[in-house]
Amino acid sequence: MSITLDQVTKHYGGVPVVNDVSLDIGDGEFFVLLGPSGSGKSTLLRAIAGLTGVDYGRISLHGRDVTEVAARKRGVGLVFQNYALFRHMTVADNIEFALRVRHMRASHRRERRRELLRLVALEGMDDRLPAQLSGGQQQRVAVARALAHKPEVLLLDEPFGALDAKIREELRRTIREVQRELGITTVLVTHDQEEAFAMADRLGIMNLGRLLEAGVPHELYSRPATRFVATFLGAANLFLARNGAEGIHVGAATIASHEHSPQPREHEVVAVVRPEEVVVAATPAELGSRFVAQGVVDEMVFAGALERLRLRLEDGSAAPLLATADAAATPYLEVTRTQPEQRAFELHPGQSVAIGVRRVHVLPTPLSSFTACAASSAAAETLARQPLLAELAARMKTRIGIRPEPQLGASAAGPEESAPFVGATVISCEPQAAQRAEWLLRHGANEVLVLPAQATVPQRVLIHWMDEAVRPATLAVSESVLRHVPAEAEYVGTLSREVAQELARRLSEAPGQMLIVGVSDLARFAERFSPLLDGGRWPVLVVHRAPS
Repeated sequence: MSITLDQVTKHYGGVPVVNDVSLDIGDGEFFVLLGPSGSGKSTLLRAIAGLTGVDYGRISLHGRDVTEVAARKRGVGLVFQNYALFRHMTVADNIEFALRVRHMRASHRRERRRELLRLVALEGMDDRLPAQLSGGQQQRVAVARALAHKPEVLLLDEPFGALDAKIREELRRTIREVQRELGITTVLVTHDQEEAFAMADRLGIMNLGRLLEAGVPHELYSRPATRFVATFLGAANLFLARNGAEGIHVGAATIASHEHSPQPREHEVVAVVRPEEVVVAATPAELGSRFVAQGVVDEMVFAGALERLRLRLEDGSAAPLLATADAAATPYLEVTRTQPEQRAFELHPGQSVAIGVRRVHVLPTPLSSFTACAASSAAAETLARQPLLAELAARMKTRIGIRPEPQLGASAAGPEESAPFVGATVISCEPQAAQRAEWLLRHGANEVLVLPAQATVPQRVLIHWMDEAVRPATLAVSESVLRHVPAEAEYVGTLSREVAQELARRLSEAPGQMLIVGVSDLARFAERFSPLLDGGRWPVLVVHRAPS
């Protein structure tokens, strides 16, 4: 591998801006780090270059550990967004600067300069000053200068951001051609999805300092594993659907999908439908795909080769299934149509249409939604407004349901509703919380989140599982939570028989902590975990999986 990152972590002001990133980039690969502003991608690039130190982890280039090696000795070329050319030097002097520092003979410097100017299509401009060049030409000079000393790795930090669309496209093509001709391993940082798709052999998506996913662009687009990647790589419609033996159920419709795997029980899932996979017609019979709901054309936008639609759902059974943090918000579907589709069925704002779906992709996330559960509707609605719960739902782009259970925690009674518990069930952290959590787990809840009244987004998440049977599920739920909070994770192992007391002690060592604990055996659960859950000061997410 050309570049290997092993658990790289960097803090600023005690906050991890790069959080436990591990990654392998192959020889000659063009790898793109994509993410929103503040996601940590530029900090990670600077750490690879040696311009920023790391607090933890290891960086290797071509098998050589360079974590503590100075930037000038790492053998990398770096291109910034602002060109960083010497304004008083000619193009020739700028390109030859790194070679002159390395005491290369003048004849060899000139030969290397001519070679590079040919590569970046700037032949004959040796004597010009940067001020005499366009922005695109200046960036080509910056690329040539970065390649002058034949680095093993080329790093590009948003190099096209200050250029107009046409020049940006030309420069992207030039850099890609140069990279392929030289076979140099290249890492590009950008927040532009189109740019990433156009250039990358592989993409890595970052958010909140974490590397969420890495893979081939078309795979990440068509089969994302996380909500953030699904919505960041283009538009995406998120549904809360049901996965059963017959397929994926969206509203009253069953959508056949080769992606679903039969489960012994029906369960809630997060389904992604790309705008181009949505079909509209005058009637359900004309769709040519499975009917999902009725809708009304709310907005139409001309976008050249495509038409973008915003459809307001009318079907009462389907509308609540659209994943949104605000359950009261009007659910909308984003749709794109090609010109042939537009000509075949012309639309106008306010028109009623039948909506179908060609393809649906189910995310492998174990946390689909949240359900605030309490003895009364009023108490459940108050719980749903709790700051941490509201923040998690907003970040996960999901909803918070309300479920009153008058017999919550009563050992002799079962749930009042016959419907199964879906998503993560949330209860308040108060006396008898452990007993209520056990009651929920025994009646079908797989995850129970116990929340103190004023809990905030955690700075650290402690993880513990009681036995190996529940370890995979605990890790999967932990990953789902950690994708949405800028917190560090720490596994807690203990040999103490008083596990709950030991976990409570660890939680009390620092502020802003949360615990995720996995259990498979519910025998004496309330008794064992009451010191941790009854009136505790920390958010605790209990993950239960019965042993197979």
